[in-house]
Amino acid sequence: MRSVVTAILGGGQGARLWPLTRDRAKPAVPVAGKYRLIDIPISNSINAGIDRVFVLTQFNSASLHRHIARTYRFDAFSSGFVNILAAEQRRGDTSWYQGTADAVRQNIDRLVETDPTEIVILSGDQLYLMDLERFVRSHREANADLSIAVSPVNREEARALGILRLDRRRRLVEFEEKPQQDDALDHLTLDAGTVEATGADAEPGSLLASMGMYVFRTQVLVDLLNHQGDDFGKNLIPRAVTESDVVGFVHRGYWRDIGTIGAFHAASLKLTHQLPSLNLYDPDRPVYTRPRFLPPVKVSDCRIFESLLADGAILTGSEIRRSIIGIRSQVRSGSVIDRTVLMGNRSYGDTDENPLGIGHNCEIRDAIIDSDARIGDGCRLVNRDGVAYADGDGWYIRDGIIVVPRLQLIPPGTVI
Repeated sequence: MRSVVTAILGGGQGARLWPLTRDRAKPAVPVAGKYRLIDIPISNSINAGIDRVFVLTQFNSASLHRHIARTYRFDAFSSGFVNILAAEQRRGDTSWYQGTADAVRQNIDRLVETDPTEIVILSGDQLYLMDLERFVRSHREANADLSIAVSPVNREEARALGILRLDRRRRLVEFEEKPQQDDALDHLTLDAGTVEATGADAEPGSLLASMGMYVFRTQVLVDLLNHQGDDFGKNLIPRAVTESDVVGFVHRGYWRDIGTIGAFHAASLKLTHQLPSLNLYDPDRPVYTRPRFLPPVKVSDCRIFESLLADGAILTGSEIRRSIIGIRSQVRSGSVIDRTVLMGNRSYGDTDENPLGIGHNCEIRDAIIDSDARIGDGCRLVNRDGVAYADGDGWYIRDGIIVVPRLQLIPPGTVI
């Protein structure tokens, strides 16, 4: 894999994940208590032996840059790197990235300067683990110009994704971005023969969705970028179907596009299952992140059920159910945390009247508490009226999930 480079698209605005993306890029959003979303594609690349990685960034990227700089440092005897390519104005082109393909187009000179045989394009905001070495080798064995990672989805999911049809040799014969009409979905639905030929783990009536991950023969990508069009799904992939030899690579593992608050919350809580679909405990495919050298979790007189507890958390006299407790989180006596994601804190805070973390005698259910938030004593964050969407004083409800943004204070006794 030494002749391969990876480009990770991390420049999207992440509007549907707001307010978690209010102060940070979507790939910088914390996940599973101790990681950032960007750690997923970078770790997949490193585990495949691809150690030349570029991250293309644009919106709210300061914390993302800081995390990458602190985490991914290769030693002096390695040629590997994780380089940030931030959007920048240049002579003759003063525009920002106009789409996924345009982001790669504006940086193609840097991607090809080491003369790679293939360029792997990955999304920086999805939750998955993939054997990228197998992806690249499958591409080479098929002698393809472009390979697209695909995953089976149901009809409702298909309406928000790029859907494609493969023949029984895995060649891409048709691609449609976000099909809405039932007849279009019927036409693209997998038949039994294709399921068997491709080895897809698909239910009857499933469709194959593009995962937004590609392996390009380098010159093919350069040639495609010479044409107009700013987005891979809308512009370049349809053109490639008619001009190039394109194959599908069927991903048989876990994959979630966590573009909304509801999807992020659901995917996060599934990590607490005894046998989660996304295995973070595989020693052959570790997920790397910043080493923080934090002390062990401290638990005093608590009841804990099906939860993840990250380094440095302090839990006292509380009940934790089906939740994720992030780094340095503090939950005080009498509090109940249920189906909730605590993002964690950058420090343990001070000892003022509104300390960091969760106060005494709080009840928090179906919520996301962002980093360095302060929840005062006696708060009840339970969405008692079952509201799907609301904006409050220092809090929000999206998809029925209560979200408290980072650095926010919720006064003692607040009921939501």
